[in-house]
Amino acid sequence: MHYLYNKNLIMRIVLLGPPGSGKGTQSKFIAERYKIPKISIGDILRENISLKNNIGKNIQHTIKNGNLVSDDIVCNVMKQRIQQKDCINGFLLDGFPRTIGQAKYLLQQKIKIDFVLKLTLPSKLILERLSGRRIHAESGRTYHIKFNPPKQKNKDDITGQILTIRDDDQQASIKKRIQEYQKIDSILEEHYLSEKKLGNIKYFKIDGVNPLLRIRNTIKLILEQQ
Repeated sequence: MHYLYNKNLIMRIVLLGPPGSGKGTQSKFIAERYKIPKISIGDILRENISLKNNIGKNIQHTIKNGNLVSDDIVCNVMKQRIQQKDCINGFLLDGFPRTIGQAKYLLQQKIKIDFVLKLTLPSKLILERLSGRRIHAESGRTYHIKFNPPKQKNKDDITGQILTIRDDDQQASIKKRIQEYQKIDSILEEHYLSEKKLGNIKYFKIDGVNPLLRIRNTIKLILEQQ
């Protein structure tokens, strides 16, 4: 079934979910379909790390230990990104906000959000998905030893170079990330349910256990039937 929607409609979307829930995959689909920039706080933070300045070193140390980067740093780099010209017709925030302080920051800065989509996933599956993830550092290509293995074990399909494990994909770090996420998850949900009741946003939870295409179709139905 095809759904008609206003292609000129501004879509300012927040995509939430625990690590490993598929936010990166679905955010890429949303950005391409609705012609809006995908803004990943993870990408922005990694870009700062690559600059090897004081902020980048601080971010790297924090992430390596499985902790969350401070709200001050995250909010500042996010605001700068949203103010760029390509966001004038909408944007997709991938994994932001991650704390109640970040959520309130959006309100304080009067940054309008239209939709909040939250992917859900049990902790056991989060651990399985992330601990098996492998990265080609130069290109950003991602593999999984179970769900999307490379043609040759532990080697990139294109270059043949050795794949690596991100620091925050080590099991000890993953467990800590899950704990950190669970601490704030219910608080963020309460916040956005309150905003939904006030009519400020449209908030939806999506089962991240479902197959990729089913999740994609659910997102299309939500965004195109409003």
